[in-house]
Amino acid sequence: MTAAGRITAGLTEADITADSMAAALADIIDVITKNERSSVYSCEIERDGFAIVPQVLGGEQCRELISLLGPVNGAGRRGLLALPKIAALAQSDQLLDLVRPSLPAEPLPVRAIYFAKSPDTNWLVTWHQDMTLALQERTDVRGFGPWSIKDGVPHVQPPVELLEKILTIRIHLDDADEMNGALRVLPGSHRLGRLSSEKIQELRSQQQDFLCTASAGDALLMRPLLLHASGRSTSQRHRRVLHIEYAAFALPPKLRWHEAA
Repeated sequence: MTAAGRITAGLTEADITADSMAAALADIIDVITKNERSSVYSCEIERDGFAIVPQVLGGEQCRELISLLGPVNGAGRRGLLALPKIAALAQSDQLLDLVRPSLPAEPLPVRAIYFAKSPDTNWLVTWHQDMTLALQERTDVRGFGPWSIKDGVPHVQPPVELLEKILTIRIHLDDADEMNGALRVLPGSHRLGRLSSEKIQELRSQQQDFLCTASAGDALLMRPLLLHASGRSTSQRHRRVLHIEYAAFALPPKLRWHEAA
């Protein structure tokens, strides 16, 4: 059945007025526009390793999240999928519809982190790739390693082909620009696999980076293998980001996610 058929199904001839047809047409256009936008973002992610999606959340939603997550000590908070409201947001079609076109299977939210830069908690992050999975416990499995511990949680580097099946959404709760430490990325670097520090420096000298400026409510979709960094804030403004990772694969039977919605 066509989109028009679905929208007008069940209506009698008397019901189908000019107003109802106009509303149906508007809904059809909205569906087509949404699908076209998703296709564009998916192509950008495939080519560049990232895409910026405007106004994924409204101002009130951003304020509610800031209130929920509260002030933090240090760089931020981990383990946020344990919070029902964060888990519900991560599992919502509002976010899943953004990541589904760029993943080979149904996305599973597997990690959520709150990053909060402010005049009191300010830091920089050097150029790197996101290389690890957060798991419940260390269990040696072929192809997974090395292991490390971060904030008491076991982390492991999986095979590159699994990292390629992860997509991250970074939801900006504040406006972000160069002054308050917006993320910088090296477009296309996600296609180069796991990179040594020497190779990262070589790429940095050869290619111009891109500053991911964003407004509150915008989302940055990115591959974990994309090279990225951020500088210290030189502003009095906050830069708060909710970072949610989605995986489109099952772990080996011996391994379990540290958090999964």
